[in-house]
Amino acid sequence: MEHEIFEKVKETLAGALGVDASEIQMESSLVRDLGAESIDFIDILFRLEKAFNIKIPSGELFPGHILNQERFVLAGRVTPEGLEELRQKLPYLNVDAFAKDPELSKLADFFTVHMVIDYLKDRVTKEANA
Repeated sequence: MEHEIFEKVKETLAGALGVDASEIQMESSLVRDLGAESIDFIDILFRLEKAFNIKIPSGELFPGHILNQERFVLAGRVTPEGLEELRQKLPYLNVDAFAKDPELSKLADFFTVHMVIDYLKDRVTKEANA
C-alpha cells in the first residue's frame, strides 16, 4: 500500500509544484527540496483530497495556525509547550528532529514526502475500516 500511495503522492506533488516526479524522494522536504511556498500547500491539500477521495480537515496535515499563540512561540523559537502541541496535533511530523533547533522559520523544512505518506496511509486505512 505504501508504494501505491507514494506513487500517487509523487504525481500529485509533481503537478502542484511543477517538479519532475523523479526528483521526489521519501525524505524530500516539500519546501527546501521541492520549492513549495505557503500558497502551494492549499493546492497540495486540494490535489491530495481529490487523488485519495478524502477530506483533509484544516490543520490536520500541515499546522496552519497551531502556533499563533504566544505561549507556543517565543522570540521566533517554538517553546517546549509549542513542541508538545505539534506532537499532539501533527503526529506524522518528526517533531524530535525539529526540536533540536526549534526555530519557527525552519519548521516547514520538516514537511516531508514521508510525513504526507504516513498521514495518508493512516487516513486510507481508517476510511477502509469505517
